[in-house]
Amino acid sequence: MEEGDFPVRRWEDLDNDILLKILTFFDRFELSAGVAHKTLDLSVLKSNFIKRRESRTYMWTQSDKTLTCLLKICLNLSCGNILTLIFHYNLYVCNDQLTYTAERCPRLKRLVMPAWNRIEKTGICRAIRMWEDLESLMMPSIVNPPFVMEEIAMSCKIFAELKILGPCDMLFASTLVSFLPNLKVLSVRCTVLSKSVLVTILDGLKKLEVLNISNCIVIEDLPPPAPKKILTELDELILEKASRLCKFLTCMSDSCIMCQRTRNDEGLMRWYKYEEGLWKVDEGLKDISGGKLHSICWNLEMEVCEPLD
Repeated sequence: MEEGDFPVRRWEDLDNDILLKILTFFDRFELSAGVAHKTLDLSVLKSNFIKRRESRTYMWTQSDKTLTCLLKICLNLSCGNILTLIFHYNLYVCNDQLTYTAERCPRLKRLVMPAWNRIEKTGICRAIRMWEDLESLMMPSIVNPPFVMEEIAMSCKIFAELKILGPCDMLFASTLVSFLPNLKVLSVRCTVLSKSVLVTILDGLKKLEVLNISNCIVIEDLPPPAPKKILTELDELILEKASRLCKFLTCMSDSCIMCQRTRNDEGLMRWYKYEEGLWKVDEGLKDISGGKLHSICWNLEMEVCEPLD
């Protein structure tokens, strides 16, 4: 800090009572001008964390309280009018925070999920049951997808769009076919996709209209010990099966920057290395980042500590 400068404090360092006191000085219309509209964009909120061990324990302190405080302010002002809710894929929301959000967004139609790490099965299922009008979901990769898709199938009767930020293996593809056979739009970009998984999707999702596999590494299924064969173009079988679709988006070009990034990241896209907000862009879905959104511009820093002995 140079001479004459004043010390700078960050929003997330403020005590919650002080933060609330500051906000009370704003006119209700000023605070709710964006929140009361139909889209709430919280994608600027993300967690900074350090990986210490595989069996690490997260110790959430002031940042967790600040996130809860912000959710209460925004969602109470929204008066239940939120139709589109956008979280950052690296925001670690807990069960109580997700449940609180779901209770105050009963009319939600489009959701971009935060990270799953702190959300238990009971938490996500309870939230999904409250979102009967949910039509579209963008989700980070999840270890055990069947219970999520089954809950969506039971609770969200008009669900039609799904974007996956991460791997789509045979388990995921089979789960989609079993529980969401009426899916109309599916996006699986910038990941490794086997030919057998692609066939399963095209054969099983009879009502699919749009499929986006842009920038994917498509591999041929060969029995071991044969090495995986990366396809440079889609064969006639895939193209024939995809011909019934209204839109089939694909790119496997060596000159494409996004294809190059997928290969450099070995099919597990490290979105944090690239342009801010790039992860939200999708050619096959409606632009979730378009239009006039209300953004909460506090950057939350989450602390990650070693497990206590």
